[in-house]
Amino acid sequence: MEFLQQVINGLSLGFVYALIAIGYTMVYGIIGLINFAHGDIYMVGAYFGFFAATNFGLPFIPTLLIAMGGAAIAGMIIEKVAYKPLRKSPKISLLITAIGMSVLLENVVRKMMGSDPQSYPDNLLPQHIIKFGTLSIDNRQIIIILISIVLVVILQYIVFKTKTGKAMRAASFDKDAAALMGINVNNIISITFAIGSALAGAAGVLVGILYSSIDPYMGIMPGLKAFVAAVLGGIGIIPGALAGGILMGLAETFSKVYISSSYSDAIAFSILIIILIVKPSGLLGKKTSEKV
Repeated sequence: MEFLQQVINGLSLGFVYALIAIGYTMVYGIIGLINFAHGDIYMVGAYFGFFAATNFGLPFIPTLLIAMGGAAIAGMIIEKVAYKPLRKSPKISLLITAIGMSVLLENVVRKMMGSDPQSYPDNLLPQHIIKFGTLSIDNRQIIIILISIVLVVILQYIVFKTKTGKAMRAASFDKDAAALMGINVNNIISITFAIGSALAGAAGVLVGILYSSIDPYMGIMPGLKAFVAAVLGGIGIIPGALAGGILMGLAETFSKVYISSSYSDAIAFSILIIILIVKPSGLLGKKTSEKV
């Protein structure tokens, strides 16, 4: 039963990593950018939800939607202000800008909201322990898993069943050819940032409720681990980000329980090193050739 308990814990954490990793992989798939500010978008979404829940007394679903909307707007603004002017610049310029934007977001939120950890209202999503024999499951963990699955299903529908999704896939394959076919690539890139950021914002609310604490620096380590998850699954591949996030969550949980909590982060990043050595394209990635 303890093993099943840890599986539930790992899945709830893994789906959070997956929601963040999907944003990384979507942006990389279209413009080839590793958006290292994405972990802080997750933090910004958590604070949007916190503001809505504490100042307006909104219930869980409206709080979640406001957090997703706020994070989506923040993502689009960052893309327009920081990344769009540098789109044709060397990749290193975009990378440095992303790191700078990450630090900027952390300090802006710290200045506005304070550096002390804050908690969501207890009545936003009351805790109930569901027991199956000796197995105890927090209802909030189940809700995190279910909401994450619903969001991923909606994303897959958008990507594969809508004109916007078709345009996103076309832009990821060849932006110049997509533009020649009448696709507004700039708008598609903005939509991609919005969707990825909205998913990260949802993850921020779910984590804020589950762990009862948010702070301006909460996005640093989950952002890095979600990046590892995206690379693990195959950067640029949405199902790969989902699989990588779940594997990362399970690996971190099992390492904390069966090895040592002191080494869980080291183990997580060791996984990245091993994958890059053994299969650089990731678990679901394919080898590609590049003209030079």
